[in-house]
Amino acid sequence: MTETRDGSQSPWVIDFADGSREMRDLLGGKGANVAEMTRVLGAERVPAGFTITTDACVAYMDGDGSFPDGLEDQVASALGRLEAQAGKRLGDAAEPLLVSVRSGARESMPGMLDTVLNLGLNDETVLGLAERSGNERFAWDSYRRFVQMFGNVVLGVAGERFEQAIASIKSARAVSLDTELDADALRELTGEFKTFYEFPAEPREQLARAIGAVFDSWQGERAVAYRRIKRIPEGWGTAVNVQQMVFGNLGESSGSGVAFSRDEVTGAPQPSGDFLANAQGEDVVSGVRTPKDISELRAWRPEVHEQLMDILQTLERHYGDMQDTEFTVQDGRLYMLQTRSAKRPAQAAVRFAVDAVGEGLLDREAALMTIDPSSLDALLHPTFDPSADYEVVATGVAASPGAAKGEIALSAAEAVRAAAEGRETILVRSFTEADDVAGFYAAQGILTSEGGKASHAALVARGMGRPAVTGASAVQVDAGAGEIRIDGRVLHAGDRIAIDGSLGRITLEDVPLIEPQVSEHFHTVLDWCDELRSLGVRANADTPADVIKAIELGAEGVGLCRTEHMFLGDRQPLMAAVIMAEDRAARAEAIEQLRPLQEADFEQILQAAGGRPVTVRLLDPPLHEFLPHPNDLPEGSPQRKRVEQLQESNPMLGTRGVRLGILFPELYEMQVRALFAASARIPGARIEVMVPLVAYERELALMRTLIERVAAEQDHGDYLIGTMIEIPRACFQADEIARDADFFSFGTNDLTQTGLGFSRDDIEGRVLARYIDVKILDRSPFETLDTPGVGQMMRMGAWLGRKTKPDLKIGVCGEHGGDPDSIDFLHHSGIDYVSCSPYRVPIARVAAAQAAIRARRPGSETGSGS
Repeated sequence: MTETRDGSQSPWVIDFADGSREMRDLLGGKGANVAEMTRVLGAERVPAGFTITTDACVAYMDGDGSFPDGLEDQVASALGRLEAQAGKRLGDAAEPLLVSVRSGARESMPGMLDTVLNLGLNDETVLGLAERSGNERFAWDSYRRFVQMFGNVVLGVAGERFEQAIASIKSARAVSLDTELDADALRELTGEFKTFYEFPAEPREQLARAIGAVFDSWQGERAVAYRRIKRIPEGWGTAVNVQQMVFGNLGESSGSGVAFSRDEVTGAPQPSGDFLANAQGEDVVSGVRTPKDISELRAWRPEVHEQLMDILQTLERHYGDMQDTEFTVQDGRLYMLQTRSAKRPAQAAVRFAVDAVGEGLLDREAALMTIDPSSLDALLHPTFDPSADYEVVATGVAASPGAAKGEIALSAAEAVRAAAEGRETILVRSFTEADDVAGFYAAQGILTSEGGKASHAALVARGMGRPAVTGASAVQVDAGAGEIRIDGRVLHAGDRIAIDGSLGRITLEDVPLIEPQVSEHFHTVLDWCDELRSLGVRANADTPADVIKAIELGAEGVGLCRTEHMFLGDRQPLMAAVIMAEDRAARAEAIEQLRPLQEADFEQILQAAGGRPVTVRLLDPPLHEFLPHPNDLPEGSPQRKRVEQLQESNPMLGTRGVRLGILFPELYEMQVRALFAASARIPGARIEVMVPLVAYERELALMRTLIERVAAEQDHGDYLIGTMIEIPRACFQADEIARDADFFSFGTNDLTQTGLGFSRDDIEGRVLARYIDVKILDRSPFETLDTPGVGQMMRMGAWLGRKTKPDLKIGVCGEHGGDPDSIDFLHHSGIDYVSCSPYRVPIARVAAAQAAIRARRPGSETGSGS
């Protein structure tokens, strides 16, 4: 037992009848929901069982793989209660109790953790099961499945060995389906499976080892990879659920399936899912067999279909969220095994939120909290051009929306390797397994020849926002030969392919991809967010096209316009001439050639902004970025000598930012003069001049004098002057710096580098993975703000700045401005607005609204189903 906050003892094991959804942290999502479902639907609809808590898993991990004191006794007691309720005993040869052992973390991790079904079978109990059921084939099919699953999950025997044995016996018996194997064949197959490892016949030993395997799966490679991607804390652990088995493989009046309360792809208010007759749940979700659509359940078992539809509505109303359920039909009787808030793609999440409000299921704030803002990226990615004429070579299940194209990758490792080399891929498999998760993350899309909308490939792809087509039976995959066949055509790894996950289409043509159009439902959600949020949202935009796109996506202005990008390309020689000039006159001549170009750039950007504020950052990067490499110049030439003179050992901390303006004031003066001239020609233009990399108050004071002088000379009076805070000293001296600033904008990218002493490129390439492995970090501080360190510096800077100027405007313009977790922190840190890349603007709008909701409604969780 563990000690709770009030000093009482918390048990390691809790019966389903004693749990509730409020106990999610202790029971995990699955255990809490099964307990809640038992209360809502009644014990006759939900098979009984018990949950081993997440605390037990954490203690197991802390104890180097040993069960904590008291766990075995509590499991034995809970098992005794289950046996009494079921009227059966584990290991009883005459009437055996069989159980499933399933994982269940706080947050759903579909396919990442382990499950064992039919536990309790051995050479004696299988005979009792056959006699009691009157179905010898069913009994041996269940035993075969258990021996296979136990060997794979608990002892790590490769799944391919079992599948090869199954394929071999089907070939020998001249059948094509597992369901066509008779009892004798299944008995033979079970015996062969047991030669693969030492099978434990004693059911209580089976149970103990299965519990340990589920605990161990929390630290498995695939679970660790998934947790990193989904940012799930390692210290949570997983619960273990032990539940009485019901059997979908008992015959043609039995079956198993997965059902969603709404369409899991579109969010439309019609239930969806898959099922298989005479099958266990693993058959449906593994992708090894292609299931039937849930709509066909009505014709198979109309009374079960009606009951299931009623239950889906009941659960959705109870949870106030779209539900993903698992069910089994045993001899015509419906049992519910699990429910959870459905993982769903962004388009379904948005549709559900709007419909839920319209139906009176949720209010606006609660509906918005069901959306995972990070998932909205998928709504903003390309799709096939609908006007394009292309050959569809095969079709499959439209499993996850969006379109993608790339090289064929036949393994997760190939996809990961290609991504590291900058190549786009489509991961093509017969069916995917949990070990493929890294490949999902690396690939642009997923294609499988087997499986349905509830298969592993479909679930993981939707959860990650990857387009996916599953169940494309015309696609024959031969990973060993490094090739696939489609309608007589042979393709090899590295060949190009394209998929449309919204329509289930596959083509070999290079179909144009077009930018997505934001749906009416998405517009509605964003309008709600704008009414609720207090944080402003701007965009980082350096070109007129960027500004136009940002405004289309709801940006309220430009929070960062980086002028250095305007000096690259064919203008780089002019900039190099400015830097390499031998004297002031030569430099002035080169600068004068740049001024009209810069002026035209600013005019187009201000025109595109349409009267919204535009924060222009004066030149920031190190000088070497504009110069040719010394080796590209003739040895001994004056140009090479000059470039060598300007080289710096640490340019990121050298002559850059405000230091450029102090050493080369003509450069900053040209930029300001061009900006004011452009602004004068655009009615209603609102400009904010930002001086980068300020560490000393005197630096900003000098630049303010320069800017104000140019403004006076051009008779320009409507502007703001501020600085980018990206040096720790600037945070500590913000009260002094604020004397000459109308606004601050925290440049969190460089503030993270300077505050942590991390070089982003070097750390992410060499150090970050190890730091996560040894638990120094749980994610990259360049993706999500380091709130205890960098975040506290920002809070200090904001507080000190407003101590001097209470009305000081404060923004954030680093990558963190588009990260939902960082936005939640910034909402509470005195920040007025965030600025992010144009395509992150909708994400920031939703995240900012959720931060405001969370502040008003403590305890609200975000995106439980997205």
